[in-house]
Amino acid sequence: MSSLHYYFSPNSASHPVELNVDICVYGGSAGAITAAVQAARSGRTCALVMNTAWLGGLTAGGLGFTDIGNEAAIGGMAREFYGRVGNHYGVEEEWCFEPHVAEKVFRAMLAEAGVTPHLKQFLKSLKKEHGRLVSIQMESGLKVTARQFIDASYEGDLMAMAGVSSTFGREGNEVYGELVNGVQLRDKHQFEVPISPYVREGDPKSGLLPGISEGPLAPQGSGDRRVQAYNFRMCLTKAKDRLPFPKPESYNVLNYELLARYIARGWNEMFRKYDRIRNGKTDTNNHGAVSTDFIGGSDRFPEASYAEREEIFQRHVAYQQGLMWFWHNDLRVPAKIQQEMRTWGLAADEFQDTGGWPHQLYIRECRRLVSDYVTTELDCRGFRRAEDPVGLGAYALDSHNCQRLVINGRVFNEGDVQVKDFAPYPISYRSITPRRSECENLTVPVCLAASHISYGSIRMEPVFMILGQSAAIAAHLAIGLGDSAVQDVPYAALRQRLEQAGQRLQIEPKPKAKVVEDEAVPVPQM
Repeated sequence: MSSLHYYFSPNSASHPVELNVDICVYGGSAGAITAAVQAARSGRTCALVMNTAWLGGLTAGGLGFTDIGNEAAIGGMAREFYGRVGNHYGVEEEWCFEPHVAEKVFRAMLAEAGVTPHLKQFLKSLKKEHGRLVSIQMESGLKVTARQFIDASYEGDLMAMAGVSSTFGREGNEVYGELVNGVQLRDKHQFEVPISPYVREGDPKSGLLPGISEGPLAPQGSGDRRVQAYNFRMCLTKAKDRLPFPKPESYNVLNYELLARYIARGWNEMFRKYDRIRNGKTDTNNHGAVSTDFIGGSDRFPEASYAEREEIFQRHVAYQQGLMWFWHNDLRVPAKIQQEMRTWGLAADEFQDTGGWPHQLYIRECRRLVSDYVTTELDCRGFRRAEDPVGLGAYALDSHNCQRLVINGRVFNEGDVQVKDFAPYPISYRSITPRRSECENLTVPVCLAASHISYGSIRMEPVFMILGQSAAIAAHLAIGLGDSAVQDVPYAALRQRLEQAGQRLQIEPKPKAKVVEDEAVPVPQM
């Protein structure tokens, strides 16, 4: 594996650089790119400061099988992006694309707007006066002074450093009157037959296998600080020049013992999420009780230091590469399955700097803003509707598992929730703006104010692109109003500009369909 495969590697500038701009966008997401492009298209000077070494976030980092929900909810620059990707393939739009094509499109959009991305930039400090951000200082020495700031990172580090209220983990259902937040023991991506959690099957004295906690299971719907599992969205191929999966130096066969036991009990759905994209490639995602999700490995990530995040990142790399090594080489994998597995490898023309391995860890959730309007399950299900939308959400309530634990001598996954078939819903402007008393010139379109379970719906790449563009339009208007607080931007004026930019802000509701929900699992009795 290339030595370039990392999360944290600060840009070592030879001398400090200072920029003074209208709008500073911080973060490595696709939403950061749309925010910067929109700022430039609005005639504002803009600095795009990215805490990644590559462009495009997860959209160009392996998630080519786009999570849409409802195409009608996607407008503005997000829709333009998918149209440009379509143009590359000779069609009107394309939602299932190769990672390098997404990066190429993003580079073209930035170049056309005259925006130069500053890569490998990590926050070191900031200056804040009278409730407003003045400047931010990077580890590399880069300093950016701006009139408006947009935190479009997956991590929410800028808003946290700015002293803005935020949270992470899962709220209890009682906090916002929700139904499926907090601890949830359900039937999807679950062990369908009893599997022993112990090093020696059935022997508690032998200790637990890696990644399993003793329990007990907290009450259904109760809150905690657990974070849904992260993984890498691998781009696989059967092409002749495919790359083999490397064996991690830290490979530990016990990490895959649960999988070996599950296979021995008859599980054989390992190819279910080899979602096809263009040119015979895949966007390969998690599926089943033991898969690419590193369950329990992300809990410390939100508030970890950069060095600690690098360690967490490398553990995710090692776990998932070890998983693929297991599939391809362990003799306990049935021959028929292993033969099919060996026809797949990493795409040689993708992620060439990192040996074909995705460079972007799928940070499914990290910090979340707490503002005057927190989007919740009530919004997603249509029980209330924000009157100041800056975009629409449309995907299912979707949380991946958060922990793996022992209940009465067998192993269970906990935290996976899937509730679907509801109409697109508005996302409030107040959900991307902090409380006025906390910061007047910051918007947060990615780590926005949402409960854990509603964020499971919002956290889709098209939505981040939509909200990034809307945040930049709001910042532009705030500057034009004499550097007003973003909270004071008149919504009527903002809405007019959003509609002019092609944003979809409402869809006429249809008769409500029956909401489809996965089922709770009864706790087994002794």
